[in-house]
Amino acid sequence: QLQLVESGGGLVQSGGSLTLSCAASGFSGFTWEYYAIGWFRQAPGKEREGVSCISGGGDSKTDGDFVKGRFTASRDNAKNTAYLQMHSLKPEDTAVYYCAAASMLYCDKDYDFNLADFGSWGQGTQVTVSS
Repeated sequence: QLQLVESGGGLVQSGGSLTLSCAASGFSGFTWEYYAIGWFRQAPGKEREGVSCISGGGDSKTDGDFVKGRFTASRDNAKNTAYLQMHSLKPEDTAVYYCAAASMLYCDKDYDFNLADFGSWGQGTQVTVSS
């Protein structure tokens, strides 16, 4: 069963940067390249929302409207790892960030985030942005 482990969260001041990692293991059937990787976040009292999604080959991505060029999703398929680089962080970016994998999903610019598309989830990593 595919397992995902996030790392890289922490406390950062407003305007700062963080890079989250999502390491995958436990492949069964599909290889890493078959999985689109989505990044989601959930703040206290709020619904989980889509942040970024990157296709299996890394050739297509989409971002949530609030990203506005501040975050960049990437992946290193040789290392079975995905990344989320976050810059110009704001206090409202404070949340638990999750990575998730979806087999046979292509994240293009028209993709609307749907949690049900993603069958495997990491445990989450806390990102706290102080003002």
